[in-house]
Amino acid sequence: MKGQMTPDRFTDQQLNRSHPKWEQSLQRGEKFIPPNDKPDETRSQFYRDYSRILHCTSYRRLKHKTQVFFATQNDHICTRMEHVNHVASISYTIAKFMGLNTELTQAIALGHDLGHSPFGHEGEALLSEIMKQWDGTFWHEKNGLYTADKIATLPNASGIHKNLRLTYAVRDGIISHCGETDENGLFPREEVIDLEQISRPNQYLPYTWEACVVKLSDKIAYLGRDIEDAIELNLLEPERLDQLNKLMRKIPDAPGVVNNTALIELFIKDLCQNSSPEEGMHFSPRYFNLLVEVKEFNYRHIYYHPRLLYYKEYARCIIHTIFDFLDGFYGKNMLEHIASNTYKFPVLLRYFHEWLIKYSNVDRRKRDKANFQNDIIYDLSDRVQYRRAIIDYIAGMTDNFAIRVYHEIISF
Repeated sequence: MKGQMTPDRFTDQQLNRSHPKWEQSLQRGEKFIPPNDKPDETRSQFYRDYSRILHCTSYRRLKHKTQVFFATQNDHICTRMEHVNHVASISYTIAKFMGLNTELTQAIALGHDLGHSPFGHEGEALLSEIMKQWDGTFWHEKNGLYTADKIATLPNASGIHKNLRLTYAVRDGIISHCGETDENGLFPREEVIDLEQISRPNQYLPYTWEACVVKLSDKIAYLGRDIEDAIELNLLEPERLDQLNKLMRKIPDAPGVVNNTALIELFIKDLCQNSSPEEGMHFSPRYFNLLVEVKEFNYRHIYYHPRLLYYKEYARCIIHTIFDFLDGFYGKNMLEHIASNTYKFPVLLRYFHEWLIKYSNVDRRKRDKANFQNDIIYDLSDRVQYRRAIIDYIAGMTDNFAIRVYHEIISF
């Protein structure tokens, strides 16, 4: 019943073999390849997806990508990888209590932020700004699906690099996670859609209850942790902390101070207490209002803090400089031109040269020699596709790598 901590309330909705969405959810890749690539001897299909994400380099680079604070030198400040693991932990707790498929929530949670660029949401905005010059768009949920489908690869037992080919349910959860919007009362959609045709964040509800769990867990995970990081970095004055504590005192039996532990526990319990298949996944009105108020506080006093605004200008300079520099190599014999300049810019151009070989049709002989059998996604005779290659290369960078190659460009 609503208002009670009743476990297994969603057991009948769990995505398993008896669920009507089961077969569709297991379809792999953009062409919906049937899920018979490997038998489920030791791992389920969703746990296989979890493993593929865990071991790909796109996931590994999250450990040096911004969550809120750019290229921080403080080891205790949250990175994008830590955030992803926090979401996985919260999703597991909620899904297990509700009786949902925890392996699916783990896979979605681990992959949900694969599409983030260096410098967090600011880097995302800057790349989108560049792409709009030729009618393109860049947003991290869409780029997450694109990364999972096209960019991320793994070498097989023979050392041949191939695409991940994740299941439909995991791919859907990645592009549908959008934790930046505020809604209360989530239900999964019924229709099957071509995920590549999604054109804006939050355009569709997720396909599974498990993906709804990840979508809500994303918000639960970052609110309190961002506050703790801001306190650690001395960005919040005492009067701001008092303001936060007043928000908490609106909730009966809540602790009088705001911290990550308190917020996670309160929101998880409230979500589990109030959600049902009949009424959707939702918080009580009191806790939903608290979530919105804390989020508004974070935007006003943390995400738009003047110290971050200064760094945003630095990030703008870095990303635009790298893009303009690489764009200047376009033309006849460009691969040779790039290779001949690697002695001047050994880090930036060495990896960009490899990127073009791996993902384009520019030199199939070198591609075969490097054991790249992933999808070709760029035709470099097209200037727009070459520019998209630059965007994707930058999007995959960590904060520190972007800073490093920027200084390589400007140093003499």
